[in-house]
Amino acid sequence: MNPTTFSRIVTPAGAVPDGAPEWNRQRHSQMPSYRYRDVFSRVDVPITERAWPTRRLTAAPLWVPVDLRDGNQALAEPMDPERKRRFFELMVAMGYKEIEVGYPSASQTDFDFVRLIAETAIAPDDVTIVVFTPARRDLIERTVESIRGVANTVVIHMYTATAPAWRDVVLGHDTAALKELILAGARDVLRSAGELPNVRFEFSPEVFNLTEPDYVLDVCDAMTGLWDATPERPVILNLPATVEVATPNVYADQIEYMHRNLSRRDAVILSVHPHNDRGTGIACAELALLAGAERVEGCVFGNGERTGNVDIATLALNLHAQGVDPMIDFSDIDEIRRTVEYCNRIEIHPRHPYVGDLVHTAFSGTHQDAIKKGFAEHRARAATEGKRESEIDWCVPYLPIDPADIGRSYDAVIRVNSQSGKGGIAYLLETEYGIELPRRLQIEFARHVQEHTESTGGEATAAQIWDVFRSVYLGDQSATVVELHAFDTCDTGTTISLRVGEAEHRSVHQGVGPVEALTSALARHDIHIEVLSLHQSSVGSGNDTTAMTLVEYRRGDRRSWAAGTDRSVLTATLHAVIRAANDDAAVSDRLPAHDS
Repeated sequence: MNPTTFSRIVTPAGAVPDGAPEWNRQRHSQMPSYRYRDVFSRVDVPITERAWPTRRLTAAPLWVPVDLRDGNQALAEPMDPERKRRFFELMVAMGYKEIEVGYPSASQTDFDFVRLIAETAIAPDDVTIVVFTPARRDLIERTVESIRGVANTVVIHMYTATAPAWRDVVLGHDTAALKELILAGARDVLRSAGELPNVRFEFSPEVFNLTEPDYVLDVCDAMTGLWDATPERPVILNLPATVEVATPNVYADQIEYMHRNLSRRDAVILSVHPHNDRGTGIACAELALLAGAERVEGCVFGNGERTGNVDIATLALNLHAQGVDPMIDFSDIDEIRRTVEYCNRIEIHPRHPYVGDLVHTAFSGTHQDAIKKGFAEHRARAATEGKRESEIDWCVPYLPIDPADIGRSYDAVIRVNSQSGKGGIAYLLETEYGIELPRRLQIEFARHVQEHTESTGGEATAAQIWDVFRSVYLGDQSATVVELHAFDTCDTGTTISLRVGEAEHRSVHQGVGPVEALTSALARHDIHIEVLSLHQSSVGSGNDTTAMTLVEYRRGDRRSWAAGTDRSVLTATLHAVIRAANDDAAVSDRLPAHDS
């Protein structure tokens, strides 16, 4: 086996598993995977005649951001009062109507924040406030004390872990004793707050996904019975995947089992709270909604303990991308991101779905070409339909949503590095400078840009690409062999005045246009330029627009391009031909210098 430079990594060298196909030569690793058991050996997963796989998501659930409690607990430096208030006001502005604001019995900051809500008008009347408490009398009483005077609807959210490992290792209770502990807490909640007309109740059997389904069903039914759940005053049963341990379909089966078998189902709001230990929290939540859940708790961009809570911004924008109104406003995603980063003191990854700086950015040449063509088709279809581009169906390749929907410009959609192709380069020149490159020129110019990016080892901005273009196709005309001194056109022909070397030469060309006259004049000095095609473009916009002519030409065995600019289209064209006439130096010598 070849030696490795990684001292602690051992290339798997065991036997290829029996029965492995010839094309799969993976071997057993040194990792002790035998120490773990799959979910099916840890909890009874009910096998049902599943309905969820055939359902579709057609409406948004009730979103409940828990950033101020669960997300706050996950921060190395929890939010101070100013940050908590700013985050709360952001969530209100976005349209969240139920917000978990804290754990009042756990910290004075959380208690004081609930009191701030009680004593000020920062919570609009239609926003429900959720407070969190364990099933312990003194902590329940402290929680109820914090909400006194809150005019909004309030949900008291009580939780207890119910899974076997937590019962045995953490709590030291068997199933009967734990059920009684939970019901005692529920009675304390009822005793302390049951007469408050604006208060409703929520129960979370923590680690629901590792709890025996019939046990958690029995406990939940006992809770809705004790709290007298009715359609007019429903109880929230929140079923957390506190630690992800299985594929999302297993969680969906568990949720559907509860959905089908809960007592007082019409008096229950079925809620889920997935975490992201396996990286599938989003999928767990989506499948849980298909399985009967109506409410989702999570964090706006997925902050939370360990690998995080489910990301409810991604969930909401996934709905948006399927044509379903998420009922939350993400039209200024960058302002939302800046606020969340400030409050959490955690930067959001550039590849984070929807909100990351690079999520709408293509560097790959094939992707860029498809996006460029998609934008062109989108503009043309809007013009044909007589509608604004923001009003017609979105179907641009590689972009699941229109970046403009969430307040993004198209500036960063295509960026260029050594992996990029002609489409992206052409897109940047067109969007930033208004220059439309013909396809054959795109192919040639892409090689020059790639030489530049490979030499710099980094990304090329639109301005740098424009510098490369000017150097290659417009060039430095200060030291030229031939110069167009003047020209004059009339009905009978064109007069050309050239400076060749130190001498000026004047010639009259009858019966031909200016371009043919110029190439004929050059030929008299043994400069043979065959113009193959002309393409008109422009640089800039509005009053600053300058005409640009792109000339494809042949000179001897060499075929290339040159450009010319001027206020006059004709003059720009003749300048392009002169540029071709002076094009003897190697192209690479004319590339712009770059920063070291």
